[in-house]
Amino acid sequence: MAVVTAQEVTERRLSEDQLIADWLAPLAGPAGLGLRDDAALLAPPAGCELVMTVDALVSGIHFFADDPPASIARKLVGVNLSDLAAKGADPLGFMLAMMLPDGLGNGWIKAFIDGLGEAAQQAAFPLIGGDTTRIEGPLALSLTAIGSVPAGKMVRRTTAGPGDVIAVTGTIGDAALGLLLQLPDPPAALMGLDAEQRGFLLDRFRHPRPRNSFAQALRAHASAAMDVSDGLVGDCRKLLRASDCGGVVCLDDVPLSDAVAAAVSVTPELLRHAVTGGDDYEILLCVPEQAFNTLSEEAVRLDLALHRIGTVTAGPEVMFTHQGGDMSFVHGSFQHF
Repeated sequence: MAVVTAQEVTERRLSEDQLIADWLAPLAGPAGLGLRDDAALLAPPAGCELVMTVDALVSGIHFFADDPPASIARKLVGVNLSDLAAKGADPLGFMLAMMLPDGLGNGWIKAFIDGLGEAAQQAAFPLIGGDTTRIEGPLALSLTAIGSVPAGKMVRRTTAGPGDVIAVTGTIGDAALGLLLQLPDPPAALMGLDAEQRGFLLDRFRHPRPRNSFAQALRAHASAAMDVSDGLVGDCRKLLRASDCGGVVCLDDVPLSDAVAAAVSVTPELLRHAVTGGDDYEILLCVPEQAFNTLSEEAVRLDLALHRIGTVTAGPEVMFTHQGGDMSFVHGSFQHF
C-alpha cells in the first residue's frame, strides 16, 4: 500500500486500512506480525509467566479534550506500564484499541500516534495488535499491556503480612493538584505557586512516570504491591484488605513535592485532596522489616525515592494518623461508580 503524503493527510480522513498500515504498523514489534494478521503471536521468555493488564482513558474523565494528543498517548502508555511495574513485570508489548469520534482530524491522530511511538520506544514496549473503530461519543482509548516475570515471582496484592513496612515511591498528590490547576477556578494556594511549580504539577498530571526500573527489586524483596492510581488512602485500604490485614499509615510521613508542600502550607485541607485524588502512578508496597533497608538501597541506586509511611497490622482496620491524631476519610480514592 502506498504511503500517504502530507498533502493527502490534510485533504481527507485516512481509511482504517491506511491508518493501520501507514501509521501503526511501523510501531509493531515481531509479535505483531506487521499488523497484517488478526492476532498477535507472543512467546514468553523461557522460565517466565505472562502478566497482563488493561486500562482505558476516556476524554472528559481521564484527560481534557484539549490536552495535547502526544501527552494523552504518553499517559495511556504510562498508566499501563505502571501496572506492570507494580507486579514486578518487565514489559513485552501492548495491544491498542482506539474509539475515534468523527470530528477527530488526521493531524490529531498522527500527533497521538507519534507520541505513542515515542513513549513505547523509550520503554522498549512495542505494539503487537489492537483495533480501531468509529464512535459517536467522546474519544476513548484502551491499552492492554503484556509483561513477563520469572515463574512464581509476580508481586501480588494479597500477600502482605503483619509487621511489614508500608512504603511508597516518589511523591504523592502532584497529579491531583495538577488536575485542580486545569479546572475553571483553581484554589488560591495553587495559583500562588510560581510558574515552575505549577508547570511541574501539570506535567505530573499529564505524564505519569511509571517505575519500571524498580520492578526487579520489587519482585526480589516486596511482599505485596500495587500502583497508586486512584488515591493513596483508598489504594492503601485496597491493598491491605486484599491481604486480609489492617495497617497504620502516618500521613505526616507521606512524601510531598516542594510544590504540593507549599500549597498545603497555605491551605492545609489540600492534603486531603493530595492523598485521595489519584493519578500518582507511584508504587505502594509492603516489605518485611528486615528487607526494607536493602530495598531502600536499591531505590537509591536507581535514583528513586522510597519512603516508609506505615506498618501492616493483624487487625482489619486501616488507620490514618496526622499530627498526632486520627484522620478519617469518607472516600479515600476516586470512584467511577
